[in-house]
Amino acid sequence: MESGAGKHWTEEEVKALLSVWSEKNIRKQLHGTLRNKGIFIYIAKRLQELGVCRDWKQCRAKYKNLKYEYRTVKYAHNSGDVTKTMKFFHDLDAILRYEPVTQLAAEENGRCSATEAQLNTSPTTDSTQGKNLHFSCHCLP
Repeated sequence: MESGAGKHWTEEEVKALLSVWSEKNIRKQLHGTLRNKGIFIYIAKRLQELGVCRDWKQCRAKYKNLKYEYRTVKYAHNSGDVTKTMKFFHDLDAILRYEPVTQLAAEENGRCSATEAQLNTSPTTDSTQGKNLHFSCHCLP
């Protein structure tokens, strides 16, 4: 079944997102990155390869919602309330467990860039607009 804008994410779609998100290079790119459109374009393309038709904005929104819900449940658990739960908590815990809460500082000019080697991929072309996509999403130390 093809997914469109406004459709709820199926369990299979969320599992696919989590599998891509759990990859070390993706986690590194997303960690502390504020300007992350490029990485979500890459994630959306990876999801398309897995049969999940979501655009980068939908992927980013789902990422943010899952992360927020995870942190809410994690905080409740740390405060002694073990009754609060969510689907995929253990998957998210494996991905986010070691991520510090504080944000990393960006480069001096406020922009970060990812190279092809950092994403372990090659440049892609957006066929709808015919433009090369450049990943501007993360500073590496």
